[in-house]
Amino acid sequence: MKKDFIINLYTQLYFIRRAEEVMADEYRVGTMKTPTHFGIGQEACAVGVCSALNNSDVVYTHHRSHTHYLAKGGSLFRLIAELFGRVDGCSMGRGGSVHIIDKKKNFFGSSPILGHSSALSVGAALAFKLKKSKKIAASFFGEGSFDEGSVWESLNYAATNNLPTLFVCENNLYATETPLDVRTSPRTTFIKKVESFAIKVFDCDGNDVLDVYKSTLKAIKYMQKTSFPALIHARTYRWREHVGPLWDYEVNRTYRDKSELDSWIKKCPVKRMERYIINNKVLNKNDLLKIQDRVNKSILKDLEKARKSPWPSPADLFLNTREV
Repeated sequence: MKKDFIINLYTQLYFIRRAEEVMADEYRVGTMKTPTHFGIGQEACAVGVCSALNNSDVVYTHHRSHTHYLAKGGSLFRLIAELFGRVDGCSMGRGGSVHIIDKKKNFFGSSPILGHSSALSVGAALAFKLKKSKKIAASFFGEGSFDEGSVWESLNYAATNNLPTLFVCENNLYATETPLDVRTSPRTTFIKKVESFAIKVFDCDGNDVLDVYKSTLKAIKYMQKTSFPALIHARTYRWREHVGPLWDYEVNRTYRDKSELDSWIKKCPVKRMERYIINNKVLNKNDLLKIQDRVNKSILKDLEKARKSPWPSPADLFLNTREV
């Protein structure tokens, strides 16, 4: 890989991590109030996949959506403004964290409806096939979405009709607070179930951005060669609570303990990429500090700009709506 590309991967990882940490701090002091799901710890999934997609490829995602929005090129200023409920937000301050969109970047939105992204990506892929387009429709979802029938229907329809759909499962082991091992039979795996639809699965370390990126490239190459859909299974872990900015141990939640969290923090995708860069002499520590300083200043600039964005006017309450 070229040096500039590796540096860009790291810069995106660090940018998304720090952006979410800054937004989490705003939630702690009460300046942001919309329900939000942070993807801190899962950045490599978004960056690795979106870096392998073309700008013209489309992305759909779920409630834990900030990482995907930013990795696809969405504006941090507009995201922060949305979380502040301001008119400059990417959904004009109307949707909050779980309803973000950027059509210019072909990021066609997030939704809190579990499993919806797979169905929407299949619909987009069908349109691409009918139009003989080479575009790919990618959908991100957590492993908890496999408990929804819509995901399996989407897999079946995509496989039956040979649609250019890239399914991306971010397996962080928990559906809200319910662990994976009480939701799935020990006699099977997600991979075996998906492969039963004749869909090829590319399993990867979701905390290693290079592994995710390479696996996505392989999946795309496979899709282009066969015209079949594919699925990325990325093994990762969210650090913060299911909804909100806190750490679970702060509020004495018992569905997982701090030692488990600490074991995953040691696998931090940002730190892992830093070690790779230094060990392979791509950059030195001072170079990384310069990148971090530049990114932090940019984030704070967007934060203050968004804080000054005006509130939506009550006169625009029914703007962009229609009668049924």
